[in-house]
Amino acid sequence: MNTNVVMVDQPIIATERFDLRPLRASDAGLVGLYAADPRVAKNTRSIPHPLPPGAVDAMIARTQASGRDEDIWALDGSRAGRPEVMGMVSLTRVDAGRSELSFWIAPAFWNAGLASEAIQALIAANPHRAVTLFAVVMQDNPASARVMTNCGFQYLGDAEAYSVARGATVPTWTYTRKLDKEQN
Repeated sequence: MNTNVVMVDQPIIATERFDLRPLRASDAGLVGLYAADPRVAKNTRSIPHPLPPGAVDAMIARTQASGRDEDIWALDGSRAGRPEVMGMVSLTRVDAGRSELSFWIAPAFWNAGLASEAIQALIAANPHRAVTLFAVVMQDNPASARVMTNCGFQYLGDAEAYSVARGATVPTWTYTRKLDKEQN
């Protein structure tokens, strides 16, 4: 038996152009390459810039732990001849019936509709059986705000969040989406 294989209780979700699949140790190189890009890091709350050694390995290990609150999927385009990681999308359990969605797409794949496709697939699969999803977007990132509204999220209000990469609290927009009962 191979003890290096970690089974994660997280579904693989197929879309037309890629699969959403749990992260694996072999993703560390591409995730690290993309996450180290300041254009990616500054639009997240949690990715530091510069990216410290071991940060990606630690994050992947967290995604494989039992009892975790966050599930992260890689956008894996390998079945269509594209890279194994083109971005990531995640759901974090906030409380009963509520999860927070976040995502990033590698700059080489921006403006190709991948984020919208990934989020729509995640909504359809609803692996957390959530009743409500939330998302937070930096106010200086209108492209991500468009993704949210294109995926049926409604603007909830302005807030602020700390961005590790920016080393500062930045203005954000919060979005919400109620999910159909048939999805639960």
